[in-house]
Amino acid sequence: MRIVIASDHAGLQLKKEVAEGLAALGHAVEDLGTHDNASVDYPDFASEVARRVAGGGAEIGVLVCGTGIGMSIVANKHRGVRAALCTTEFEARMARAHNDANVLCMGERVVGPGLGRAIAEAFVGTQFEGGRHERRVKKIADVESER
Repeated sequence: MRIVIASDHAGLQLKKEVAEGLAALGHAVEDLGTHDNASVDYPDFASEVARRVAGGGAEIGVLVCGTGIGMSIVANKHRGVRAALCTTEFEARMARAHNDANVLCMGERVVGPGLGRAIAEAFVGTQFEGGRHERRVKKIADVESER
């Protein structure tokens, strides 16, 4: 699976841990930054990941900041992106299975490296169930077209 991942300075360590874990599972992971602890603006990184996913350059995006909230707000402004802020493996599985989420958002100050890695693995390892959920995901796209 092609995955793009990015963080701001507050999510740098968790991003590195998650990227390593996903790569070890055989996924093609592209790290879009940031690459050091210098203060940066999370909207820049969230938008780049969202554009790549929405444009078909990656199947899944992963975003990490301090809480995951800012990243999820920005990513969801992009048409075709369904970003989910997840703090548990269950949320990650349901976001994919029921909402066909294509961007995972997490907070380094909220989840530790072990849990963050497990959440990411659950997210990428779960398929959209379709069926009754397909209708609901289409309604999300309909809302986007109203903008």
